[in-house]
Amino acid sequence: MTDESLKEEILINVTPSEVRAALLENGVLQEVYVERAARRGLISNIYKGRVLRVLPGMQAAFIDIGLERTAFLHASDIARNGGGENGEDVPNIRDLVREGEDIMVQVVKDPLGNKGARLTTYITLPSRHLVLLPRSNTVGISARIEDEEERERLRLIVEEMLAERDLACGAIVRTVAEGMERDALESDLRYSLKLWDVVQERCSKRSAKSLVHEDLSLPLRVLRDMVTADVERVLVDSQSDYEAMLEFGETYLPDTSPAIELYKRRRPIFDLHGIEDEIHRSLDRNIPLKSGGYLIFDQTEAMTTIDVNTGGYVGHRNLEETIYRTNLEAAVAIARQLRLRNLGGIIIIDFIDMEEADHRSNVLQVLEQALSRDHARHQITPVSPLGLVEMTRKRSRESLQHVLCEDCPSCDGRGFVMTAETVCFEVFREIIRQARQFEFDEVMVLANEGVIELLLDEQADSLAELEEQTGKSIRLQTESLYQQDQFDVVLM
Repeated sequence: MTDESLKEEILINVTPSEVRAALLENGVLQEVYVERAARRGLISNIYKGRVLRVLPGMQAAFIDIGLERTAFLHASDIARNGGGENGEDVPNIRDLVREGEDIMVQVVKDPLGNKGARLTTYITLPSRHLVLLPRSNTVGISARIEDEEERERLRLIVEEMLAERDLACGAIVRTVAEGMERDALESDLRYSLKLWDVVQERCSKRSAKSLVHEDLSLPLRVLRDMVTADVERVLVDSQSDYEAMLEFGETYLPDTSPAIELYKRRRPIFDLHGIEDEIHRSLDRNIPLKSGGYLIFDQTEAMTTIDVNTGGYVGHRNLEETIYRTNLEAAVAIARQLRLRNLGGIIIIDFIDMEEADHRSNVLQVLEQALSRDHARHQITPVSPLGLVEMTRKRSRESLQHVLCEDCPSCDGRGFVMTAETVCFEVFREIIRQARQFEFDEVMVLANEGVIELLLDEQADSLAELEEQTGKSIRLQTESLYQQDQFDVVLM
């Protein structure tokens, strides 16, 4: 159900190399989308690929679509006659594709980390109200349309439209179609069918390992996918993108046009509502809670873990009540951070241990409710015997951290570096190693300022002993560009 008090707003910031979109609910940032010209997302792009390897043991094939990494296609994602779409009665992969053959595929997951893109041959072509399924024969209705009568009405309309055209294809009715008349759905279907004809023609003419159809740019996708009745306005700070959005809206989505506004003020658009600051905070490992507690996010290749701590919060009469209130606040904050950071896959939440079953149940209920507006599909399990909440959130694009950040060059992404004291001992061992192998009169140590200061101060006695032990003179030199765990021992 729609929250009557909820006011949504979308802000779009355009620069020559990057476009960003921010979704706000009642002035609070909830989601951020980033599209960079040099590395636009691949989801929904359609390619003419070539099968490189077929792996029967994995029921999968690797497809070359012209990208740096080969893409992955599972047997259950290959359209065929007489087989189920959801992994039911899946034939052997060798009966579906052969090495060296060309195949039309669509990206369903962007490359993530070291993994290539995930593909399907069940092509989908989204429009405002419908998603055409040219290689399927099912008609589905968005789960967010909850009224059964409305679901049945929409299903019958779409089935009739497909039957009248004698089309061997299916469609998904999107959430925004709720309450729409047949004319709007007809218009969408005509657009999607025309696009499918264009896609098939391009695929037949182009060589393998090439792009056949690219999804819309971010500003236009925002109009198509994100503008609902809850969105009061869409502010964009680029004149050319504003005009393109108006034209697209008037052509395909006339109900969205009144909401589109050009932002003309001198103040940067993402300074409104402190969006820029919120984005920077979302990259921090620690997130403070208003009560004085805090969250710790650790993101790894396998999963994301979230630890809840009370911090300095002692606001209630007893410890159980303090813990309960902290966990309730944390549940709301976690739901928002999952959307904002776009964290997906396996997520483990370590709430503070609660003795009372009602408290555990209420915290889970608040978490579920806070995630109810999340567009990404999720599943939450009850509290485990170890007191952990395990959940999954569908991952279709890279997290905000992966888009905006890279591994630290100093620690190689470990998140820590050796202490200055440890580096001093490494230096000592290296000098001894060199003294046993080579003849020299003097040695120079090049290191970070903190390491040199420690060698001259706390480790001065040890350094003097080393000079006496090796019979070599040791000179020290600060290198301002060296990280704390970097050093060189130069023989002179």
